[in-house]
Amino acid sequence: MELKKRINWIQNEFAMLSIIILIVLLLMGVLNPLRFFRIYNLQSMAFQLPELGLLSLGMMVIMLTGGINLSLIASANLSGILMALVLNRLAPPETFTGTGSGIVLLVILVGLAAGIVVGLANGALVAYVGVSPILATLGMMTLLNGVNILITKGYVISGFPPAFQFIGNGKVLGIPFPMIIFALIAAAVGIAMKRTPYGLEVYMLGTNETATRYSAVNVPKVLMKSYVISGLLSATAAIVMISRFNSAKSDYGESYLLVTILAAILGGTNVYG
Repeated sequence: MELKKRINWIQNEFAMLSIIILIVLLLMGVLNPLRFFRIYNLQSMAFQLPELGLLSLGMMVIMLTGGINLSLIASANLSGILMALVLNRLAPPETFTGTGSGIVLLVILVGLAAGIVVGLANGALVAYVGVSPILATLGMMTLLNGVNILITKGYVISGFPPAFQFIGNGKVLGIPFPMIIFALIAAAVGIAMKRTPYGLEVYMLGTNETATRYSAVNVPKVLMKSYVISGLLSATAAIVMISRFNSAKSDYGESYLLVTILAAILGGTNVYG
């Protein structure tokens, strides 16, 4: 009986999402049919939306635990700025001699490491210190925004090697590379949430934290993992974003914060976990 209810809920949710997408497509097609359905326009959206999708996944993971991550954008900007600094130091624009592919992996690791550090800090505050998620991540957001401005002094850091620019601007068989990245990561997150013990523990935690603690689940460990995953997703979004812009700045993507929350909710995530 419970399985039948769950299947019906998934079917209803999928049907509702399909109807919304269909309505949006019809409206766009009616308002401007000559432009909207052009391959160029669809490819343009496929270049722009993946970074927002990655950030929304990072928000979703935390919201499933009953929390929220307000430092998501600031964390992404920190990762982007650090990657830009490393790129400018190791491969400054005036010394480009090739594609610069040799240092791209190192730069990506720097960005991911920054996301992990921020995730660990947020997780420690929430899981072990006991600070409310909204207060912990709000404080982290304020701190990181200050650090980002201090590092960049408000200026733009630009000029990246072609190999790094390919991440946000390249195509594989006509498909924008950022969309491929998003599709692979979204599939991995979906599998992790639905098919692993960690995913089950996250849903349990978001449903009832007290009952989860009495079910022999290590709640602090689950929270730490969730914030680290959120930090990694924000860093991945930063990789795509600064690669597409060919620059990094302290206030990139500031308008994305509320949009990521809205996207997670419209995707079916309960605000209360």
